[in-house]
Amino acid sequence: MKKSAIHIESISKRYAEVQALDQISLDVEEGELFGLIGPDGAGKTTLIKILVTLFSAEDGKASILGMDTNDSKASIRKIIGYMPGRFSLYPDLSVEENLSFFARAFDTTIEENYSLIQSIYDQLKPFKDRKSGALSGGMKQKLALCCALIHRPKVLILDEPTTGVDAVSRKEFWQMLHEIKSQGITILVSTPYMDEANLCDRIAFLQGGKILSIDTPSKITGQFPWQLFAIKSQKKYALTEWLRAWEKVSYCYAFGEYLHIAFSENAIQMNEIKEYLSAGSISDAEIVNIPPTIEDTFIYLMENGNSR
Repeated sequence: MKKSAIHIESISKRYAEVQALDQISLDVEEGELFGLIGPDGAGKTTLIKILVTLFSAEDGKASILGMDTNDSKASIRKIIGYMPGRFSLYPDLSVEENLSFFARAFDTTIEENYSLIQSIYDQLKPFKDRKSGALSGGMKQKLALCCALIHRPKVLILDEPTTGVDAVSRKEFWQMLHEIKSQGITILVSTPYMDEANLCDRIAFLQGGKILSIDTPSKITGQFPWQLFAIKSQKKYALTEWLRAWEKVSYCYAFGEYLHIAFSENAIQMNEIKEYLSAGSISDAEIVNIPPTIEDTFIYLMENGNSR
């Protein structure tokens, strides 16, 4: 069994009347790419700020490679790389100046750990003299990642790194994370994008400061209990209203042009669905049996009040 790089035990945190974290417990194994998945306000950023020693928990404890986040703040900061949700580099410094500054701050040089960031920094080289504030969103994220890695941390912690960047940049960023993981660095990344959950080794669903489930993406989707259908019609509003009025329907949500729908009776037949739709004057429906997605499972767990 692998050792834990990050250990979190019964962590709680409150802001006035808001319970931001409620008895959170989880472990991230050494060398793992672990995802914190949840919408805004779920508690992801609060948990990350506790781990990077910016916040203190009111209850519980957390450690990074065996070092307590309350008692060993200086030591932890030397071995972690942290990329906050908002771009936090110096906008008036150039790309190269920002990277040099962070290297000096960690008592190292760009040359010493260049092999770790080379594939990323090569994309920034043509803009090395440009002020970082003038970079595109995707380039800012790449520079921030280089600065977080320049001291070759043992644990990399990223707070919603792909929020606000285009789809191509998101895909490139995750490819870079997998390259970094291959060099033995443990990665904890938070994201509100459910499709990014499948790119992690394991994930934790967070909602309302609580963990709904922790497992691999495939095992998470295996928790969805019903047979799932995708249904499409030109009469989308009428289709939605008619299906949600059916007492047999236990789950009905829009996913793009389709509705994802499940029934309390798992043995329901396609013909029965078609007959019900026909009774509602919906004759053009396209019905497909599909496997549940990460988002389907998250909605199910959230609706049914499941938490660890």
